[in-house]
Amino acid sequence: MILIAHIAAALLSIAYTTYLFISPSRANFFVNYGLIGLTLASGTYLVVSSHSRLLPACTAGLIYIGCISVATALARSRFIRAK
Repeated sequence: MILIAHIAAALLSIAYTTYLFISPSRANFFVNYGLIGLTLASGTYLVVSSHSRLLPACTAGLIYIGCISVATALARSRFIRAK
C-alpha cells in the first residue's frame, strides 16, 4: 500500500510541478512542497522497512529530487518576475 502511495505521490508531484511552472501561485508552492515531502517520507519508509539496498534507491531519489528542485526553482523565478 505504501508503495502505491509513494508512486502516486511522485507522479503527482511531477505533474503538479509542471502545472506550477505554467501557472505559479503562492498557494501552489505549498502543495508542491507537501507532495515532495510525502514522496521523500514514503521513500525513506520503504527503504527502511524493506531492508533494501540503499544505493539504487538513493540514486533514483536524488535524480527525482534534482529534477523537481530545478523545476520548482524555475517556477519560483517565474513567480517572482510576474509579481
